[in-house]
Amino acid sequence: MKRRAFHLTLAAAALTLSGASFAQTKWDLPSAYPATNFHSVNLATFAADVDKASGGKLKITVHPGASLFKGPEIKRAVQGGQAQAGEILLAAYQNEWQMFGADGLPFLADSYDEAMKLYKAQKPILEKKLAEQGMSLLYTVPWPPQGLYSKKAIASAADLKGSKWRAYSPATSRIAELVAAQPVTVQAAELSQALATGVVETNMTSGATGVDSKLYEHLKFYYDVQAWLPKNAVLVNKKAFDALDKPTQDAVLKAAADAETRGWAESRKVNTDTLATLKANGMTVTPPSAALKADLTKVGDTMLKEWLDKAGADGQAMLDAYRK
Repeated sequence: MKRRAFHLTLAAAALTLSGASFAQTKWDLPSAYPATNFHSVNLATFAADVDKASGGKLKITVHPGASLFKGPEIKRAVQGGQAQAGEILLAAYQNEWQMFGADGLPFLADSYDEAMKLYKAQKPILEKKLAEQGMSLLYTVPWPPQGLYSKKAIASAADLKGSKWRAYSPATSRIAELVAAQPVTVQAAELSQALATGVVETNMTSGATGVDSKLYEHLKFYYDVQAWLPKNAVLVNKKAFDALDKPTQDAVLKAAADAETRGWAESRKVNTDTLATLKANGMTVTPPSAALKADLTKVGDTMLKEWLDKAGADGQAMLDAYRK
């Protein structure tokens, strides 16, 4: 009888240990963009890669389309542990800390190669700041170059005066002020409705957002000014990450590195594909006139000076590293 009880105890202990070794951790990862957007598709692949590499020990549920938290709420949610990870548009947080807005400055970095160079200069400073806030940077992916959408033809910045301009960051609001447009804050998830109701007439965003929100149904012109390439960043709550065992942490970091490489490559492809889609749906896609390009470049020069005044030594150090 004693021997049988002993064996039962051993079996129960083995079962407990087995259950512990296969304990599953679940994370939520909110995003502001539609499930079909290339950023969201990349997030879904990242989550699947983590699941596979961790042997099912970490399950990440991606919540696209601002379904769990609205875009401006996601960073706070990750920082406070309401979500273990999340995707944010860095430039949207410039008012909190100027360095978040470096990649939203017009014509500072206006190609993929320049955007990567800027990211390398920005990354160490970003990582330090996020660590102070209890978070870590997993990876970034840029949006395609930002262009100008309009209901009417735009020959120079003077044609933008008084137009209802969609703003999604401090930088896009400032551009509106400098060209005498009327800034209206509209998040990506609300853009289609804003256009349908006449709240927005002009807009600077990527071809990808143009296709996501079917801007061709409301706006007629797209000027491929390639003004800047703002980055989405995927952040993780440091306590949540530190609670993982080492093999699972390694799985997350490997999947993140793969997602960054894949995302940057996909952004290039999406840029080409989405501009073709805009054309196919009747939108006039064209380079800016020399006058418009010159006017917007002047706006960029003004904004860079203003940004440096606020960003101080950190901003100058990053700019120097970028321009090396």
